Amino acid sequence: MLPVSSQSVRPTTPPEAWAALREGNDRFVRGEMQHPSQSIDRRAELSLSQHPFAVLFGCSDSRVAAEIIFDQGLGDLFVVRTAGHVLDTTVIGSIEYGVEVLGAPLVVVLGHDSCGAVAAATAALNNGDLPRGFVRAVVDRVIPSIVNLTRSTDEPIDPAALGHEHVRHTVQMLQGYSVSLAEAVAEGRCAIVGLEYTLADGRVTLTESVGDV
Repeated sequence: MLPVSSQSVRPTTPPEAWAALREGNDRFVRGEMQHPSQSIDRRAELSLSQHPFAVLFGCSDSRVAAEIIFDQGLGDLFVVRTAGHVLDTTVIGSIEYGVEVLGAPLVVVLGHDSCGAVAAATAALNNGDLPRGFVRAVVDRVIPSIVNLTRSTDEPIDPAALGHEHVRHTVQMLQGYSVSLAEAVAEGRCAIVGLEYTLADGRVTLTESVGDV
């Protein structure tokens, strides 16, 4: 079967967009990818404009390529990636562009297990080990997620627990920092979801959601 363009059936609501991503990830997990939106015609069509159905904000990790793990193609996802999916003003501006200008009805924050940035933040919190150079700026932006952790003060921080809370905290920060995203969610034009990806089996799990999906 030839890959079909997803442009003709582009999701236009948050639930439709989330369903498309779930279905794509299910195909990826089963090893039955359709590789949509990758034809010559699709490439030519997109030379005029883009209308992605989701903004994907994820980690720069080479093992977590958004279009692959959700079985999407050209023009389907507006992807923003930083190490440890840490936020700054340019990242928020890029996400707002995807929603307000390109009309994407869904924003996804995608974390994953065995994240190097989360591991470095855990080492900094547990042992005082700080990385050199600008890598420290990444760690500094992961550490605030510790505020959501429930633990005794003398208990070492678990990287998996911090990673989980970092996804949730990032979703909350996007809604709290961005007036335009908060308005889009309140009006039902957009939703924000936090997902966690498992490297071994390729599956995503819903961790946090703001808005109707």
